[in-house]
Amino acid sequence: MVELILGGARSGKSRFAEQRATKAAEAGKEVVYLATATVGQDSAMAARIALHRDRRPASWALHEQPRDLPEALDTLMAPQRLVLVDCLTLWLTNELLAEADMSDALDQLDQVLRRARGQVVLVSNEVGQGVVPMNALSRRFVDISGEAHQRVAQCATSVWWVVAGLPQCLKGPVNEEPSCS
Repeated sequence: MVELILGGARSGKSRFAEQRATKAAEAGKEVVYLATATVGQDSAMAARIALHRDRRPASWALHEQPRDLPEALDTLMAPQRLVLVDCLTLWLTNELLAEADMSDALDQLDQVLRRARGQVVLVSNEVGQGVVPMNALSRRFVDISGEAHQRVAQCATSVWWVVAGLPQCLKGPVNEEPSCS
């Protein structure tokens, strides 16, 4: 089962994903938090990472993977496990800045998600609702993240949109919590 949780910055998407993971843990699943962020020399990013770290239960395993997400997912997925990826757009950024073949990276991710074992929850920033960026790299990032979201949504069982901490179901069974009705 693959879930995609989209939203803007500070929309509550990570908290919602963590709530889903907590429910899975309460149902007996192992939870692995797959983090794609890197601190570098950015104190604001360090603070965000600390906030996420402080919210996570100590029982969740942590796997840090700023690049090569498909390979990590393929290794970490298991029938009684939930892998929470936070976040897809940071992984895309890391790959883009490393000048990776983005078409190949998205193809690999698509292949891995289509054979998902267990539950995979991917958190991602929706960046395509603003103005078209003037910078070529920024335009490429918006295009690649839009393509990634569409591809993940195609193979996802559930797709959620989170605004102001309120999750709305875009795709998935209507009996999920919170309600998609």
